Amino acid sequence: MIERGQFQEIIRYILNGLVATAAHYGAFLLNLSLLPAHSAGLANFLAAFIGISISFLGSRYFVFRNWQAPIVGQFLRFGALYASIAILSGLTLFVWSDLLQLDKRVGFLIGVFLQVAFSYFGGKKLVFA
Repeated sequence: MIERGQFQEIIRYILNGLVATAAHYGAFLLNLSLLPAHSAGLANFLAAFIGISISFLGSRYFVFRNWQAPIVGQFLRFGALYASIAILSGLTLFVWSDLLQLDKRVGFLIGVFLQVAFSYFGGKKLVFA
């Protein structure tokens, strides 16, 4: 059974993810309207920095509540974790969809599940411990 404190932490993690996703999407839409070329790729790339920053700050101050540790070290570990997760997710989709020729939608969902799990446990054990 999950302890009450851990359950509350998971709820905070989900809320933080929703806020970060909403900020990312809002910045994406804003960038689409402001960029001269209306490039979706560039708009998303720039918006990702907003979403990731919101996610980092929310994880530090709201989810894991570890603001006493030096922020630079946490930020660098957070960035390395997210880069690793992005590579893992990309490789998962590549193997599932491109090599094995299985349904891309299912592969995408597997990638999202891995991202969520590794982000939570990596944040808890490696970044904000």
